[in-house]
Amino acid sequence: MKKSTIYIFIAVALFVIVLIGGCQSYNNMVSQDETVSRAWADVETQYQRRADLIPNLVNTVKGYASHESETLKAVIEARSKATQITVDPTNLTPEKLAEYQEAQGAVTQALGRLIAVSESYPDLKANQQFSELQAQLEGTENRIAESRRNFNEAAQEYNVTVRSFPTNIFAGMFGFNTKGNFKAETGAEKAPTVSF
Repeated sequence: MKKSTIYIFIAVALFVIVLIGGCQSYNNMVSQDETVSRAWADVETQYQRRADLIPNLVNTVKGYASHESETLKAVIEARSKATQITVDPTNLTPEKLAEYQEAQGAVTQALGRLIAVSESYPDLKANQQFSELQAQLEGTENRIAESRRNFNEAAQEYNVTVRSFPTNIFAGMFGFNTKGNFKAETGAEKAPTVSF
């Protein structure tokens, strides 16, 4: 065999190896991207579940604490703003997630104030519908936390793949960018002050 034939054979073999590696990397990134999208859909589903519970909770509280209209209005407005913000799973940038998280945080705070109001109304606390809604809301908050954790894990795995060498070369070629993830709420690093 001639040297030129050997060089051509080696070049073709290297090309095939790179092509196969590139295909595997691409397919892996697509799979992980889909996992992130599915995890994001789970997060949105749980937030939607919470948003769907809010009108029933507000109406139940309204019957017992109608003069707490400012608190009720704050819950309704926070829910409205939060449901208007949508994030495309293909564009999960840290900025978009921070905006989404901020809107959902406002709902959480408003709901916290609403639940605190209920403490002033023993009849409301004793109401079975309110108790059931409160339990559903608590369960939903747990589901939200779990969905966010699963999303962060999927996004981290995807981001490691996209940023690792040599996959990062193919990621750049095919437009795979890192995804944002949920961060702790502002002020969460400080323990609450409890005084008696």
